[in-house]
Parts: sequence; C-alpha cells; structure tokens
Amino acid sequence: MNNNELSKWQYRVQTVGSFWSGVKAEELEQLLNDWGGEGWEVVSAHILENQNKINVIAKRPLARKTIRQRSMPQYK
Repeated sequence: MNNNELSKWQYRVQTVGSFWSGVKAEELEQLLNDWGGEGWEVVSAHILENQNKINVIAKRPLARKTIRQRSMPQYK
C-alpha cells in the first residue's frame, strides 16, 4: 500500500456530562445522532473517573478538499 492509498481521517473529541448531574442519556443520544448525521463514527468512549463525565471520540474520512498537504521548504 503506497501513501496515496492510505485513508486519511479527521477526529473529534467531546466531553459530555457535568460533575453535578452526570451524563444524561438524552443529551448523549442527541450528540450521537447529530454526529452520525454529519458522517462521524464513534470509535471510543470512556468515563472520566470522579467527574461524572464521558469523553466521546469519533472519526470520519477526511474530505479531499480539507487534506492539508505538507509543504517542503524551497531551497535556492
């Protein structure tokens, strides 16, 4: 597999919940539905201990127009 064939990904991380009220199922469900509609796929979710919060991590394919090409300095 050459470099042109490698998948490029965009990642997103969001913390859900609060110390006092924890994570509301409705809030989490809405977030996941919104992200799914935008093409995001959750790859991980983990509880932040003693904080009543969850970190949700998602990815989606990076659109060709948003891929940043690494530029090399031009030597003269």
